[in-house]
Amino acid sequence: MRIAVIGCGHVGLVTGICLASLGHHVTCVDQDAERISLLKQGRLPFYESYLDGLFLRSYSARALEFTCDSGKGAREAEVVFLCVGVPQFDNGDSDFMALDSAARQIARAVDTSKLIVVRSTVPVQTAEQLSHLLSVYTQNPEVCFRVASNPQFLREGTAVEDFLHADRILLGVEDSASEKSLQEIYAPVLEQNFRCPVHLEGCPPRKPPELLLTNIRSAELIKHASNAFLAVKISYANALADLCERLGADVQEVTRAIGLDHRIRSSFLEAGLGFGGPRLPNNLRAFCRLTERMGVEAGILLAAEEVNRRRIDLFFDKVQRSLWVLKDKRIGLLGLSHKADTDDIRGSPAIELFKRFTTAGAEVRAYDPRAMSQARSAYPAMICGTDALDVAEHADALVVATDWEEFLSLDWKRVRDAMARPAVFDGRNLLSPSRMKDLKFEYHSVGRPDS
Repeated sequence: MRIAVIGCGHVGLVTGICLASLGHHVTCVDQDAERISLLKQGRLPFYESYLDGLFLRSYSARALEFTCDSGKGAREAEVVFLCVGVPQFDNGDSDFMALDSAARQIARAVDTSKLIVVRSTVPVQTAEQLSHLLSVYTQNPEVCFRVASNPQFLREGTAVEDFLHADRILLGVEDSASEKSLQEIYAPVLEQNFRCPVHLEGCPPRKPPELLLTNIRSAELIKHASNAFLAVKISYANALADLCERLGADVQEVTRAIGLDHRIRSSFLEAGLGFGGPRLPNNLRAFCRLTERMGVEAGILLAAEEVNRRRIDLFFDKVQRSLWVLKDKRIGLLGLSHKADTDDIRGSPAIELFKRFTTAGAEVRAYDPRAMSQARSAYPAMICGTDALDVAEHADALVVATDWEEFLSLDWKRVRDAMARPAVFDGRNLLSPSRMKDLKFEYHSVGRPDS
């Protein structure tokens, strides 16, 4: 099937490249000419595990093309996926400028009827407004637009696997034709009968994903409700961590036991610096705004947001109390991305800590396996090391801010010997307290007894 994907951000490119790998012909569209030029050169604008191999294979096979002309992309496609950004204003309201612009360009360019699929994370009733705009903007009375919702559940770092081996595919549709088209597009994933990319390490047989058919409003709500629930779980774990620190308990022991209950499960019960990134905090804020507009009490959501907001304050205070004076102290920062296996620093707790330490007068040296070029571009004064051992050299403290596997497997004895003071502040509970104690570190984590 010929598909256009409007928006070449993380969601758009993962969606477009994965659809192309399933045998569809995909045209990816973005207004950023520099990004399109980069893609035409066979280069990705960000890091995502396994995506580069899929990209080069599909691009070489001419199953992928790139353009800045959304009208051309929409005209030649049978189905158009909208993956443009819908950011939030400070009050939680959504900024629909990119979506409105895409609707206008599509409606005025096409001369045949199209299925428009909203894949961006949007508030409830967005598809209805989009359908209205398409009908208003079109200059051809013969053209009919069908609108559907297909929210994405792609996690940065595992987005390719999340797409090709999804646990569920959610389709919000209002007519049988849209349902049929989308089921045809996703048939290889639903049946797990595609040739699995060799990059996914052998790809053992997977259970086919659950197909969820709902109306459009339910689909839009499901996406926001899912993210809000995950945010609540993380904040709950962090509230437990604060209690554990007061009582001398170990939050990892507590959350592990809680997570063994099949009704709860252990994922997203990790205590630490809280959730960050470009999506989860914004999605939670937008969901809170929706409940406010609808007159629904959402105290638990607001509490989750407040707990998360305080994580950096509490961790910064912990470091300051231990070091006493931060001015002129050398701090090594391990990690800059908001999570492991991505180079995305947007909304990163690590970046917030960097700013706090720098403002307090500390000399910060940072290292991240993937995100240093992005960080230096955003913060030109940032000093980066060549590796973790480099930033540990003569440091008064090391802060683990991102849970990269590389940090877990460091030669921590060499790290200790390189430091001026062997103090480690583990904001991700990545390391073993007993092992760090054996290595004679001053070790501080979140919600666990200190060494």
